[in-house]
Amino acid sequence: MTKTFTLDVELACDFDLFGLVSSARDYSLAWALNRALRLRLCRQPELLLPLPGREPLVFSHYLYVTDVLTLRLFRNRALVPSALPKPFLAPDVREYDYLLAITNGGQELAGAPLVHRLQALPAVQHAVQFDPDTLKYKENLIL
Repeated sequence: MTKTFTLDVELACDFDLFGLVSSARDYSLAWALNRALRLRLCRQPELLLPLPGREPLVFSHYLYVTDVLTLRLFRNRALVPSALPKPFLAPDVREYDYLLAITNGGQELAGAPLVHRLQALPAVQHAVQFDPDTLKYKENLIL
């Protein structure tokens, strides 16, 4: 008789997460964020989300890193059309076109003040902050 053990890992997210509704292209939104927040988001190689027995989902993402701050902009919908009913990086929040993950944002890049700054951008129709630990697919956002 063999015993089966399951590994139950609870991932803790150490970043703030914002959802953005925007019809802008990813590079246009990154440019608008760079100007408004004085950043230098740079496009990264596509993020591949492997799926068992299927083609991986492909997402664009941008990165800005300093000694203390890390900021990532993810497109929430897959770049390549998929037959999947939920081709999203975070299907829990599929109503948001982009996800902005900020580690060590400090006062300037956190909470309600940042939401107001994001909503003031012409490229952003709506912005909201949510707790990444409440997402079912939060492991997709941890790189």
